[in-house]
Amino acid sequence: MADATTHRGGDTPAHSFLTAGPRAAGPALARLTAAVWADGLATAEAAPAAAVLVRALERLPEHLLGRALVLLGLLAEADGPGAPDAYREVRKGLGACLRLLERSRGDDPLVHALLYVVSHFPEDRERILDRVDALGLAADVSSRIRRCLRPLAGADAVIGRVWPSPAEWDLTDAEREQDRQWVAGLGPARLAAAYDGDTRMLLGYAGALAHWAVRHGTPRQVHDARAPRPSPYPSPAGPAAWSRHAAVLRCPCCGGRPSPAADGHATCAACSTRYPAGHGILDLTAPVEADADPADVLRNAATLASVGHYYETVLRPGFLRLMGGNWSGAVTPADEDAYIAAHTRPADGPVLDLAAGAGRWTGMLAEAVGVRRLIALDLNPSMLRRLRGAVPEAAAVRADALSLPFDDGSLGAVNCWNALQAMPDPAAVVAEAARCLRPLGTLTLMTFRAADDPVDRYFQRSFRGPGFPDGMPLGDLSDITAWVTDAGLDLLDASTPGNFVMITARRPG
Repeated sequence: MADATTHRGGDTPAHSFLTAGPRAAGPALARLTAAVWADGLATAEAAPAAAVLVRALERLPEHLLGRALVLLGLLAEADGPGAPDAYREVRKGLGACLRLLERSRGDDPLVHALLYVVSHFPEDRERILDRVDALGLAADVSSRIRRCLRPLAGADAVIGRVWPSPAEWDLTDAEREQDRQWVAGLGPARLAAAYDGDTRMLLGYAGALAHWAVRHGTPRQVHDARAPRPSPYPSPAGPAAWSRHAAVLRCPCCGGRPSPAADGHATCAACSTRYPAGHGILDLTAPVEADADPADVLRNAATLASVGHYYETVLRPGFLRLMGGNWSGAVTPADEDAYIAAHTRPADGPVLDLAAGAGRWTGMLAEAVGVRRLIALDLNPSMLRRLRGAVPEAAAVRADALSLPFDDGSLGAVNCWNALQAMPDPAAVVAEAARCLRPLGTLTLMTFRAADDPVDRYFQRSFRGPGFPDGMPLGDLSDITAWVTDAGLDLLDASTPGNFVMITARRPG
């Protein structure tokens, strides 16, 4: 096989990278990456370049070694015609990687890059784990590599409860039984696809962590002291919370007014459609057949009774690190709180927490504008029940963000925090929010933009969400601001710490 350092006279991206000094390492890696890899596909130059990097691994200086390892990990999981040869060349470096691990400490940023590479070789599982176990890794890191290396073992596989690491999911026996029943109905092909999707998500998280660590140092964890803790749901309540907003609510079937009924339901005065209102949640979703893919692992995870707790304590923090590039904790929950408090300036009328989830931001809004003004809306009933435990006095409505059950110009403000990226049509969601705003009412939102770095963008897309089996697409800042201005709102602020996008807009007076 041709040596990429001598091919074309020795002046190749691989040669330039191997001879780059500390200041030139980043640009040299970018040129090499572009030559051998493009958005998950290996080029014809991938295998020769991988061979060169593997031969040099144990003599590379520190400023190059971590970067080279991340690229080798990308090539090990790449697709395309050149991928099999690239995989074989990277695997030849397994011995060197294990020797480097032997000389490393568990908190060394280089360890994350080494673990990312070796996580691609389940056929060498025992050999790898013998070395990894000696490092004394944290439980989240150790459980992630073990799951990446574990082959699929039939219907006993855990699906959809492993990201960002299996150790962070402490499921009850009842929850595990729910999963077993779901997995048993998938069939071999769907099970294999779902298991592979989970593996790719874990590799994406490990790769993003490694890519950040070799450039910036060991990441740190940021914990949200306000995250709801497990607690019993409040007892079923009467309709008082949502009925105080009956003047702005409308029936999804005809546009009439839902009003409380004696049996605990709500009934539309115009078309007599009945809507459940159990647990204090007004459910305005139409009774339609579910059309979700039965192999959609995150949609299945959303049915977990404790999903609100796991969302706040496991999924959301990991999501902010992966999507926002928030590995250093530069954007804290307190920063998010402060933005909402400073920028929510409602006109008269109710304040909507759109896609409210488990109520983290509903609680923040309750402090900012008063709980009696709030309407928390989400499509997930498990999330809303958790929300009622966190903010029991807030009105809770189950409805679709793409067809909000409110009159035109009826809401004083709308908050949509960390949700647009998961919507099938985010521009339409913004337009719906704008339709419902009163003049001078504000829209505050937080979402994420596609990273500037192509490797970071690739890792962002490793996350699979409901409706996004090939990865969650993210827009550029210009796309996100266009959703706002095209909806007829005035853009007041667009803050972009990391890959976060925090926006305030206002409906003209």
